[in-house]
Amino acid sequence: MTVRWHLREAVRHISSGGVIAYPTDTVYGLGCNPYDGAAVLHLLALKQRSTAHGVILIGSKLEQFAPFLAPLSKTTVKRITAASRSPVTWVLPCREGTPAWLTGRHHTLAVRITRHPVAAALCELWGGPIVSTSANLHGHHPATSPLQVRKAFNGKLDYILHGHAGATNVPSTIRDGLTGKVLRH
Repeated sequence: MTVRWHLREAVRHISSGGVIAYPTDTVYGLGCNPYDGAAVLHLLALKQRSTAHGVILIGSKLEQFAPFLAPLSKTTVKRITAASRSPVTWVLPCREGTPAWLTGRHHTLAVRITRHPVAAALCELWGGPIVSTSANLHGHHPATSPLQVRKAFNGKLDYILHGHAGATNVPSTIRDGLTGKVLRH
C-alpha cells in the first residue's frame, strides 16, 4: 500500500472523530480534529492528562492556524516562520472564542509549523492543523515508534500512521511567540 493511502486513512479517522498516532519532528504524537471537542477530550482521557494544560496544534504552514490565532505583528510572523535547527512550538495569543478544550486555562494557544514530511503531508491532506500532543500517558516518556505507541495505548487508538519520528526523540522547545523567550527546553 502507498503512503498516500495511509494518509487518507488517517484523515478518515480524524474526520470521524477518531484519535490517531503519527510521527512528528520530535516524537510520536497523538492527534485529532481540533474543532471536535469530544475527540480532544477523548484524546486527553487516553493520555490521562488534565484539560487545564491545553494542547498543541501542528500545521504545515502558518496560515492554517488563522482560525485560532489573534492577528500577529510582522515581527512575530517573521520570528515564528524563520527556519530553526530544531522544532519549536510557539505560544501565541488566540482569538476570542477559541475553544477551552484547546487552550485549557490559558488565553494563548501553542502551535508548531511542522517540517516532518509525514506530519506536514497529513496536515495538507486534512486541510488544516491537527492536535499534537506526545504519544504517552501523562508523566511517562513519549513514544518514539509505532511499537511503543501500541504498548502505551493497547488498542485504544483509532489509527497509527507509521513513519520515523524526528531525530531528537524529545518534545519540542516551547517559546513565547511575542518575545521569543524559552518556556521549556
